[in-house]
Amino acid sequence: VRGLIPWMLGFVMLCMGLTIRPADLSRLPHRPWMLLIGLLAHYVILPGVGWPVATGLRLPAPLAIGVILVGCAPSGTASNVICFLAGGDVALSVSIATASTLVAPLLMPLLVRVLAGAWVTVPVGGMTADILLTVLLPVIAGIALRWAFPSLITALSGALPWISAVAVALIVAVVVSGSAGALIASGALAFAAVVLHNAAGLGLGALAGRLAGFDRAARRALTFEVGIQNSGLAATLAGTYFSPGAALPAALFSVWHNVTGSA
Repeated sequence: VRGLIPWMLGFVMLCMGLTIRPADLSRLPHRPWMLLIGLLAHYVILPGVGWPVATGLRLPAPLAIGVILVGCAPSGTASNVICFLAGGDVALSVSIATASTLVAPLLMPLLVRVLAGAWVTVPVGGMTADILLTVLLPVIAGIALRWAFPSLITALSGALPWISAVAVALIVAVVVSGSAGALIASGALAFAAVVLHNAAGLGLGALAGRLAGFDRAARRALTFEVGIQNSGLAATLAGTYFSPGAALPAALFSVWHNVTGSA
């Protein structure tokens, strides 16, 4: 089912768009400085940490590219749920996640090109088009459907996280099966990179919120918006433009960030 991965990812992003209410979008300009700090933290911390993790552990080129792809991805769809469970500022979490997704077609390919250019030629144009088609357009379609059919979407809202989880699990299963050789050869090294990368994201996200003077609930939101990534997107782009081995860090991150986030 490897050829279905972009469609599965698009469906996950459609579900994300269905969970975004018009009220969530109206909040975006209300706390512009907090939103700006959240976006800067998201697109500076994990991308910035990915390169030293990859070089410090002397990762093979495919794994290094995969770590950087995960770091440059927008916020993960689970971040809002985990923020809610943790008693964080869910409105801020949703705002940062939405904004990071909307700007991903512009920022993600450019960041990957800057940080991974030493290992491989990065097709910025193709990546931008794919992010538009599999991420941005489905999210916008989900928002539009929620606006047009609010009662129906509200009735279905309880099932959306479960459906998304199944789709993400299928994406991870396909990526792991395609990366079996890389997993056997260097699974421990890849896992060490994922653990370091995620721990740095969660820790530095919390620190950034403290330095910015956020209250406790907002700090928790920023922690998860920095440490939980859209690793399904990273895995899809890795498999499309690079190699199955490059998708391995994203597959491991998909599992690990949910473990650490829930903990």
